[in-house]
Order: sequence, then C-alpha cells, then structure tokens
Amino acid sequence: MVTKTNNAGGILGGISNGMPIIMRVAFKPASSIGKIQETVDLKTKKNTKLRVEGRHDPCVVPRAPPVVDSIVSLVIADQALQGGFIKPVI
Repeated sequence: MVTKTNNAGGILGGISNGMPIIMRVAFKPASSIGKIQETVDLKTKKNTKLRVEGRHDPCVVPRAPPVVDSIVSLVIADQALQGGFIKPVI
C-alpha cells in the first residue's frame, strides 16, 4: 500500500501504515556543570568537592540514530500489542 502523500509521517492512528516513518528528533546538549559539587572519592572513601573546568562533553550524534531507531521500534511494537495486531508470546 502506498499513499499519495506521506503527510502523516508514516503513522496513522498510532500504527505504521507501511510508508517511511518520518520524524524530527531533538537532543539537549550534554552538560558539564561548572559549579562546585560535593561527591565521594572512591579511593579514599571520603567526601570531597569537585569542579569541572572546560568542556568535556562527548558528541552524542554518533549514538543518536540507533537509540532513536530502537525506541521507535519499541513504541510501534507496544502499540501493535495494545491494538491486538500481534499476540504476546509468554
């Protein structure tokens, strides 16, 4: 089945309609907190203070596509289970 347009982004009523699923995804930047934080030194087992200086955030872009693909697959499978389109295997 192919629709004339894909204005719904491939999902109608919560179920994939066979067209490519199109979505927009946004991620917040990973944060390095510049304030002094209280923590525990794992070697000495004593309370200590930590201050992060500079930017040490990894780039999340390479990890984003598999995470988004996985969660979309889980949500579609969940909707199909709830809608009775597939039977749960116990």
